[in-house]
Amino acid sequence: MASNAKFAEIAALAGDPARAGMLHALMDGRALTASELARVAGITPQTASSHISRMAEAGLIGVQKQGRHRYHRLTSPAVARMMEGIMRVAADLEPARPLSVGPRDAALRAARTCYDHLAGELGVAMRARLQGMNYLREHGRDYRLTPDGEKFLSTLGVDLKHAQAKRRRFAYACLDWSHRVPHLGGSLGAALLDWMFRGRLIVRRNATRALRLTDAGQSRLQQAFAIRLSRTGTVITRP
Repeated sequence: MASNAKFAEIAALAGDPARAGMLHALMDGRALTASELARVAGITPQTASSHISRMAEAGLIGVQKQGRHRYHRLTSPAVARMMEGIMRVAADLEPARPLSVGPRDAALRAARTCYDHLAGELGVAMRARLQGMNYLREHGRDYRLTPDGEKFLSTLGVDLKHAQAKRRRFAYACLDWSHRVPHLGGSLGAALLDWMFRGRLIVRRNATRALRLTDAGQSRLQQAFAIRLSRTGTVITRP
């Protein structure tokens, strides 16, 4: 268990508005430069470099050098889960007020990345359909694919061998902060999102965490999972 001092250090780092903005920007799994993180946080590059150094020293983000460039990413899915948890608590504790949601917020609720797996209504619906079709079963705090589930996903082209070879949890319930029910986390969730990106079933919205189903994606998911995303962003499934 982490010491109180380490807990306080991590909480303080994540609690600063500028650093919180940087961590939030990195939650889609991509690597960003210091300049890009500075723009996201609305601060100068010099101030951003100081924040980045502190977060890297604490182990929240890692730095990767490529040529003359330095790229930054979250060190693990656990950091993304921490941020999602903070968002969930903040949303619960925020004083009640008239609901006013812009298009970008609606897009994030419909489909977004949670580090390297799919979240939002679409992510929740896919996890629910896999369970409903008896392809995915709860096993303690994790999930296991049934033999039929392995066959189904392999037929679709999901790279299960690569997912199973990774040294991380294969499949688990990652509580969705915007819908309060689980979507699918772990290397299996990452493999499903990778399958969707490779097949151009889904694309990013303006380089943000929000995702958009393409026409091909709408057709493929309705055919394979009995899921479609309406124009209002509502996931609709049929038995």
